[in-house]
Amino acid sequence: MKKQLMAIYKVICMCTLIIIILMFKNNSISVETKASNINLNKSVDLNAMAKVIDNFRAEDIHQVLDTYNGTLTAYVANCPLCSGKLGCTGQNVLDGTTTYNDSQYGLVNIVASSPNLPCGSIVRFKNNTLSTTGEITAIVLDRGVTGTTLDILVDSTETAFSKVGSRFINYDILRFGWTREKI
Repeated sequence: MKKQLMAIYKVICMCTLIIIILMFKNNSISVETKASNINLNKSVDLNAMAKVIDNFRAEDIHQVLDTYNGTLTAYVANCPLCSGKLGCTGQNVLDGTTTYNDSQYGLVNIVASSPNLPCGSIVRFKNNTLSTTGEITAIVLDRGVTGTTLDILVDSTETAFSKVGSRFINYDILRFGWTREKI
């Protein structure tokens, strides 16, 4: 009788062990779902799809179109060689104006650039001394510099010297001219 009880006990232990192993195995099985295409009779017009993708890109006004390296300097509207009028729009900024309200980008800083960047171009660069967010978005509304230099319009000579000076920067082009297209 003792041998029979021992045999039954061993069978119960083996069954319990098998059940525990199967429970752990079932818990670790992950369910895979597959997508199926029920639209097999329709074709995709790749040209139309490319146009849709281009439209998404064109509508994303924060997508970088190009990146330039240059020097950032600053100027004031009443500097000795300045007329106080912006070269691209003729707007008088002797009243202390340093920003422009763009229809797409909102309130942006004003910068001077060489003709490498068309009037109305939007640029973005990092500067912790002029911006609390560390990033400045600006519009090219003035001329008077060469190459890839950007000259940001500031309110005072003190700001120009103490917060900007002359520093090397990388800047992103978000819009070329008034239409985002590279010329």
